Amino acid sequence: MGESPHTAAPVVAIVVAAGSGSRLGGEHPKALREVAGVPLVARSVHQLAAGGVGVCIVVVAAGTEDAFEAALGDAPVPCAIVAGGAERQHSVANGLALLDLHGGLAGAEVVLVHDAARAFVPPDVVVRVIAAVRAGADAVVPALPVADTIREVTDDGPSALVDRSSLRAVQTPQGFARAVLLDAHEALEESGTLVTDDAAAAEYLGHEVTLVAGAREAFKVTDPFDLVIAEALVARGQL
Repeated sequence: MGESPHTAAPVVAIVVAAGSGSRLGGEHPKALREVAGVPLVARSVHQLAAGGVGVCIVVVAAGTEDAFEAALGDAPVPCAIVAGGAERQHSVANGLALLDLHGGLAGAEVVLVHDAARAFVPPDVVVRVIAAVRAGADAVVPALPVADTIREVTDDGPSALVDRSSLRAVQTPQGFARAVLLDAHEALEESGTLVTDDAAAAEYLGHEVTLVAGAREAFKVTDPFDLVIAEALVARGQL
């Protein structure tokens, strides 16, 4: 892996691309599915690089490393590929282990974690996340106000309307001070605790999570409908 073109201590992004994408269908991992001829993982790396990321660690399903190497052959920043684990949390931990082992990344103090399926995140969202970490935030999450009306349901009672004014939908990349993310994953491993995202990992150790503005373009490609929307928006020049 070569030296980052951005800085001697680059911002590092762990790109989680180990999901099979069963809801999306097809015979390839979701992150290798193409939109207008470009794999989702390649689009993600491009957007991250445009926002200031200098190196990507791409976590993939074991046995797919060669396919991802090929998909990222023209990446604008150096990319290292590592096999993931049973759960998303374990995949991120594997990426962090590579970060800790690679001498060239020893000075990196800002680490992002990004879902490869959010392939169209605008660079300005990435810039906001990095800036907030550099300004002293331990953990940073891009988020959007919830647009839909939300009702809470229970197994044994009527549904109830939830006040959406205080709710936010979270996105990625999530940004962290390096030490915070490493300590959080170490603590989770020691306790056997599972969390749904890395902001929750930081909260597990008592760190405050700072929100910055997300973007609708950072939607997650999850099912065939999302893929159709992405294709249409790219064709119209809106992504």
